[in-house]
Amino acid sequence: MISEAILNQHNLTESEYQKIVQILKREPTLTELGIFSVMWSEHCSYKSSRVHLKRLPTRGAAVLQGPGENAGIIDIGDNLAVAFKIESHNHPSYIEPFQGAATGVGGILRDIFTMGARPIAAMNSLRFGPLHKQQNKRILEGVVGGIAFYGNCFGVPTVGGEVYFSKGYSQNPLVNAFALGIFEKDKIFYGRAHGIGNPVIYVGAKTGRDGIHGATMASAGFGEDAGAKRPNVQIGDPFMEKLLLEACLEAMQKGLVVGIQDMGAAGLTCSSCEMGARASTGIELNLDTVPQRESGMTSYEIMLSESQERMLLVADRSKEKQVFDVFHKWGLDVVTVGTVTNDGLLRVRQRGEIVAEIPNTALTDEAPLYERPLSAPKSLRSSRLDLYSFLDGCEESLIETFLNADANPDGQDYNELLKLAVSSPNLASRQWVWEQYDHMVQSNTMVGPGSDASVVRLKGTEKALAMTLDGPAYRVARNPREGAKMAVAEACRNIVCSGGRPLAATNCLNFGNPEHPEVMWQFSEVVDGMTEACNKFETPITGGNVSFYNETFGEDIYPTPVLGVVGVIEDLSFVTTSAFRDPGDTIVLVETPSRLLGKVNLDDERSLQDFISEAIRKRLVKSAHDIGEGGLAVALAECCYSNLQRRAVGAEVRVPVHMETCKDLFGEYSSRVVLTTTSADELKVIARRMGLEVSVLGQVGGSRLVLQYRTDRTVDISIDELEAAWRYALPKLLSSKSS
Repeated sequence: MISEAILNQHNLTESEYQKIVQILKREPTLTELGIFSVMWSEHCSYKSSRVHLKRLPTRGAAVLQGPGENAGIIDIGDNLAVAFKIESHNHPSYIEPFQGAATGVGGILRDIFTMGARPIAAMNSLRFGPLHKQQNKRILEGVVGGIAFYGNCFGVPTVGGEVYFSKGYSQNPLVNAFALGIFEKDKIFYGRAHGIGNPVIYVGAKTGRDGIHGATMASAGFGEDAGAKRPNVQIGDPFMEKLLLEACLEAMQKGLVVGIQDMGAAGLTCSSCEMGARASTGIELNLDTVPQRESGMTSYEIMLSESQERMLLVADRSKEKQVFDVFHKWGLDVVTVGTVTNDGLLRVRQRGEIVAEIPNTALTDEAPLYERPLSAPKSLRSSRLDLYSFLDGCEESLIETFLNADANPDGQDYNELLKLAVSSPNLASRQWVWEQYDHMVQSNTMVGPGSDASVVRLKGTEKALAMTLDGPAYRVARNPREGAKMAVAEACRNIVCSGGRPLAATNCLNFGNPEHPEVMWQFSEVVDGMTEACNKFETPITGGNVSFYNETFGEDIYPTPVLGVVGVIEDLSFVTTSAFRDPGDTIVLVETPSRLLGKVNLDDERSLQDFISEAIRKRLVKSAHDIGEGGLAVALAECCYSNLQRRAVGAEVRVPVHMETCKDLFGEYSSRVVLTTTSADELKVIARRMGLEVSVLGQVGGSRLVLQYRTDRTVDISIDELEAAWRYALPKLLSSKSS
């Protein structure tokens, strides 16, 4: 008899249990209950989000595979395709930061090579609480260490990403992992169990008790028992995964694979029933043959284990031995654990007995679907930081310094204000983070961490790929629909500023408890905002992840949609970085006529992006940088810093007279870029034809950043001094004493 306590342990409601009984026409076994609990969890079934996600645009000229498979795929021409995706590993990373982040990287890499693509780049989007709390430092150090460990050992370059701090993430950090791979477009593999009688083959690492109920854990908030959930966190082995990658790709290239699926969330359960459901077939498993690293494992434990570095594949009966030969060559376990059947059932046997027998579609297509109540909040978050969102998460004294300067702009020490801005947690250099990652392995990286987008070349072609992650959480918290539009616009702008043409996107939607009406209202608004903007920029969503229940003790995180956009650069000579290039280059500010705060005019933004793209292709642009957090002054400073290609360089700029000193130096108005050129007059002609406003600001050169406003040198500071404040701020925060 299934008791109320057992249902609670499995995060199943009474109505969901009654639906299970109705489907099976009997009470479930404990193993069946466990299978339903993980497949019907929020993490696997998207039962609160599916009704909204269907509004997102998912089709486009370049899309070969949209949502529903392990990764989305786009056509980039020359018979080449790109597989890419982003997923969350938030809950595991709070409980066990190192392994939670490491296995997040491992999981997203498997999603890519399961499709037949070789991973060539990884990125991540991270959110933590303020660093004056020791716990937040510990989580940051663990997460970065885990990402570095897995990516470096596996041999994939981590080429970029984002890191932000705000008090809303203190009890619930966000760890979103992105990966991208390349392959020939006629060699795509799918997670489908075709061919009645074909063998179902288990490959990779042995199954243990780690990660059991990981998907269920990720579908609930945290309370006092968070530490007790450590057994739900998987343990990763990147060296095993590297072997698995090579073996899988070899088997695919030899035509030995009919279908293949990663054993990720919900492990053997999810991979088997999803492969069967997609192909309208059944799968019968014999658990006695599953490789196990622990003795006495029950059917419940084997089916729900989320041990890492495992795959399930279906092979043609005539090629079973060849599959075994490939995986044995790479030193991996390879065992036939089942058969494809024609009855549409997931049937599980152990020791001669049937321990589970469930229709595959009951676990996938027929999972509960909820239209949860929506309710706009009675009041929005404080608007104190609307002009300076980078201050979110900073200490109150720093916030007050900028708000006072805004109210009393005359007589301020703007040199000191600029140093404070660039050394603030959300603007300071992320070098401490990315220097732990190998971002040059595979020798494809053209632009790594620190520019608007990362760029990797495609060997054997004249093309490159640009990719970026963006998620302005504070803006979304203030206005979810407008914030989502801004996320899409900024991501596409970053691709365009790097010389690319945006093609498609993946998203990771991180939200609080979906049972809270305000959270579901935020989610619905974000979907609508993202839909409108993706349609405008022709960047369909090819897949992604929804992460709900990001709450601790009932406190929801900021709504944090993270958007990953991929673009193609059709000629390597179009690759553009944000850094100023040569002394004497002219610095130009280009902006839309709609000076907006906390929102974006999509038509104007599209004109701006079309202008940048045309100007780069006419070879009129030497550098391009999106003006984001910290406004114009911070953007100019970022263009001056030293990097791997050149030493630091200064600039002398005259601030346009229509601007207000503090507001326009640090204010975060949307749709603005800084360009350098030797052809300012030609740029002006193109920009004005597109209805854009152009201001020539000054010239690159010298060793100081000078911002002259009317007759005053408002800012006059050594680049070395400014760069030191920016570069060493994060290490100082991490080494300081914390509460």
